[in-house]
Amino acid sequence: MNNGIASLRTKQALAAALKEKMKTKPFSKITVQELIEECNVNRKTFYYHFEDIYGLLRWMFEEEAIQVIKQFDLLIDWEDAIGFTCDYIQENRDILQCACQSIGRDILKRFFFADFIGIIESVVSDSEKRLNCYLPEALKSYYCKFLTEAIAGMMLSYIEEDYPYTREESINHITIILRTSITGLLLEKGDTENRNPQTFKKNT
Repeated sequence: MNNGIASLRTKQALAAALKEKMKTKPFSKITVQELIEECNVNRKTFYYHFEDIYGLLRWMFEEEAIQVIKQFDLLIDWEDAIGFTCDYIQENRDILQCACQSIGRDILKRFFFADFIGIIESVVSDSEKRLNCYLPEALKSYYCKFLTEAIAGMMLSYIEEDYPYTREESINHITIILRTSITGLLLEKGDTENRNPQTFKKNT
């Protein structure tokens, strides 16, 4: 077994141990010592991979959900990506609720924001290329942050079960909003790549 595979299996084992602990106790009460004893590794091994338990939690979400979402062609497969996200939350709601209650709603929202902002930026950039229509950088940055804040907030509402919509309604609503708003903004405020960039900046 090479080092890369061994390292991945160690991180996966630590993540699995963390998930099991989160089913029965608050995240803030879980210790590194508990996890390394469960996985039969030493403390040095844990800190080689993660700065702290928060780092392990982030890696777990990244590995199980964010990396999967990034594999979708989001210009085409929005519905599948949103459906996967809904299913992941449903299947792991107890774990996610534990994280939300223990580390706080705002911190968990920042976790989601940090991961999803890159995905949204990629979707908007791909849409610009597809339509050959480009937003001013300031507006593009604001719009990506706006969308990411909205998605992260809705995800937290879904986790907390303060969410009156079905899975199918969520997929339909989010897909329509994203597709129409991205295209609409590009057509309204975008500019073709052939126009003089300096002129464009002055006009915006």
